[in-house]
Amino acid sequence: MTWRLTIVVAAITAAVAASGAAAPMAMQVAEPTAAPAPSDDYRVGPGDVLEVEVFGNPELSRNPTVQTNGMIALTLLGEVSVTGLTTAEIKAHLTELLGRDYLVNPQVDVRVKEYQSQFVTMAGEVTNPGRRPLRGGQTRLIDVLVEAGGLTARASGELLMTRADGAFEDGSRIMRVVLGAATLTPEDERRLQVPLKAGDVITASPKYYVTVEGEVVRPGRYVLDTALTVSGAVSSAGGLTRFGKQKVNVRRIDPATATVKVFEVDLKAVRKGKKPDPPLQANDTISVSRRLF
Repeated sequence: MTWRLTIVVAAITAAVAASGAAAPMAMQVAEPTAAPAPSDDYRVGPGDVLEVEVFGNPELSRNPTVQTNGMIALTLLGEVSVTGLTTAEIKAHLTELLGRDYLVNPQVDVRVKEYQSQFVTMAGEVTNPGRRPLRGGQTRLIDVLVEAGGLTARASGELLMTRADGAFEDGSRIMRVVLGAATLTPEDERRLQVPLKAGDVITASPKYYVTVEGEVVRPGRYVLDTALTVSGAVSSAGGLTRFGKQKVNVRRIDPATATVKVFEVDLKAVRKGKKPDPPLQANDTISVSRRLF
């Protein structure tokens, strides 16, 4: 990971870890992040603004916008179809057209001045959700995350990227990245630098909570992570008091039907490996009753 990416990720993960700080601190380090380099295989579309330069003929140079019909309007040539072409292909096409009827050995250069035809969407717990343009086909996940102002204080640190067109390298259409740990895994580091494609949707998941109540040292709400189990939540609450029963009840509400399910977990049996340690779900409530002597 480059030092620029390290600084940006460190700020974002610090915002995730902070209990009361707002996450826009990620924007404070946006400037050191290098802009993605334009890609030679970017194909222009309606809305893109091109920069067409004809050397030695400034009157022919223009900054045309690609229209909805895929055309650009140029002096001498009139309307020229460019949608779906790379800048190199547009350059070759314009050079041929100008050299055929108007100029001797024309020297043409074509660049994309404004990328406005391909977008991804940032949703969920980011400071500025919405559409973000792809810049030359090399916009990365970390780039749009920083452009969106980083994560809010309500974010869990989990990012889900859904690919609308095609799939990722492993064949899946959803890629998951988890921020917030002191160090990123090599896989999460790699995924933050994955180039995005038009139509991708990146969703920053909110924090989910479980409640531990009754005879524990610190009853209250605790953030749910993917690995949190019943015994883990009780440990996070400081463990049982001297009066707490080993057999605890977990109350779970089905979000689809609103039905309530209650099941018992024997913490002593879990510790001995005789019973499984059930993973928790969002909004579960663990109730620890008082022992009767």
